[in-house]
Amino acid sequence: MRRIVDFLRRTRRAGNGRPPHRTYPRRGPWAHGLVLAAVVALPALAGATEPAGLATSRADLTAKDKARVDAITRPTSDFSRPEQFELMQGGAGTSRKQVNRDAFSQSSANISFEEESNFKLGNGFFTKIWVSSPSSTQASDGLGPLFNERACQNCHLKDGRGHPPRGDAGSTSMFLRLAREASTAEEKALLADRRVLNFPDPTYGGQLQELAVPGLRGEGRMSIVYEEQPVTLGDGSIVSLRKPSYSVADPGYGPLDPRTTLSPRVTPPMIGLGLVEQIHPADILAHADPDDRDGDGISGRPNIVRDAISGELTLGRFGWKAQTPSIRQQAADAFAGDIGISTPEVPKHWGDCTKAQKDCLAMPNGVQPRLGDVEAPPPIMDLVTFYSQNLAVPARRDIGKPDVLAGKKVFYGLGCPACHTPKFVTRRDAPNKAQAFQLIWPYSDFLLHDMGEGLADGQAVGDATGSEWRTPPLWGIGLTQTVNGHTFFLHDGRARNLTEAILWHGGEGRKARDRFAAASATEREALVKFLESL
Repeated sequence: MRRIVDFLRRTRRAGNGRPPHRTYPRRGPWAHGLVLAAVVALPALAGATEPAGLATSRADLTAKDKARVDAITRPTSDFSRPEQFELMQGGAGTSRKQVNRDAFSQSSANISFEEESNFKLGNGFFTKIWVSSPSSTQASDGLGPLFNERACQNCHLKDGRGHPPRGDAGSTSMFLRLAREASTAEEKALLADRRVLNFPDPTYGGQLQELAVPGLRGEGRMSIVYEEQPVTLGDGSIVSLRKPSYSVADPGYGPLDPRTTLSPRVTPPMIGLGLVEQIHPADILAHADPDDRDGDGISGRPNIVRDAISGELTLGRFGWKAQTPSIRQQAADAFAGDIGISTPEVPKHWGDCTKAQKDCLAMPNGVQPRLGDVEAPPPIMDLVTFYSQNLAVPARRDIGKPDVLAGKKVFYGLGCPACHTPKFVTRRDAPNKAQAFQLIWPYSDFLLHDMGEGLADGQAVGDATGSEWRTPPLWGIGLTQTVNGHTFFLHDGRARNLTEAILWHGGEGRKARDRFAAASATEREALVKFLESL
């Protein structure tokens, strides 16, 4: 225990407000007690009680419940048939509706009739087109002044996965995040106390916004250049990977700060978010392995962030770097950063405009006093949050087919579950019973992993370093082509198919990647079939 406390003390004393790079915690299934103590040691050092968002045990379960949860979530060793309940990967809320382009847009199957009405109203605001101020449609103005899109749905296409720009079509569902590390003692103190995640570009803010309301110019355009890199597999076959390079073309407000890093992010699928929100923090934290005691070379660290509303430390679980603790906060950040709409959680009436962009700040905003102090008042946030919490996970397909079962065996044999944890049981005391005590199969541990220099963006976000990413859930990945008409994967869509996505794994994923590359063509094809069934 002393080693863990010492590690967290070093974290707080680090010169840049961040932990030293390779002393970061590592993940392993052994560490259910020691690691949890490590995670809560940080607030304990300040004399605080254990925050609810970093709880180290499941007080929501009886001893009998705990035994049931442990049994049902134990990794399987039988690949001759599907596991019990495996078809319903989103629990009782799993959608069994016809598989088509709307497969990610269905409501949870176990919500009430009244909640279904709220879901539809939330969908209305999610697809709502915002306009610039002033406008005759006063309940819909406030767009920008700088923005990336005019509606949530325009980025989260069909509630699914975004993609890189195609030709001259613009970056509708992929953005460049802009950030730099701390440079002053004051900034380092803010980072160390988790008051901020990083620092925006002084001129362009935290995100490059290509669009602007009339009278302003956009901030510039994302430019991508790809370089093809051949990879030879164990059987002699060759796969070409495309390595992207990013820059900002036609910057509208002068050069970016030389310290600013560019991090491309495609919009992730929206399904199952409410279930992820109700995974007990103790179950996520239990998968961390601070010192790689099991020697498997796999590290998994939580991104511990400060809840913007309560001010308490809690577990980040959303976003490509697990930087956001709740769906409501994720929605508020997107309203402000992507559309330029203020909310009670992020009351920025001019969105991401900076002090250097004086013309932007001089533009009218869309606040209507009769409707509230922000452009998207609490009722809108309530409905958008509910909608986002209740987008159903589609049912699995072909789970009993021999090639899918064979692929599942390969998945386990390569060591993929070391990061892509197959299943959890959500908390019994979830606020909405639709998400309570559900066996779910997200195939993610929701922890940060160093994925190597090949995937590194160089951008630190909270505890996440420039080479660390949250393990993305895999449920629904096999329907990407059906819903979104493409098969671009990873944080920036560089992988054009699942094989390329696996071959890009480096760092902690390198061993699994090398085993995949050395596998037979039959085994590789079976693994892809398994992933396509999710």
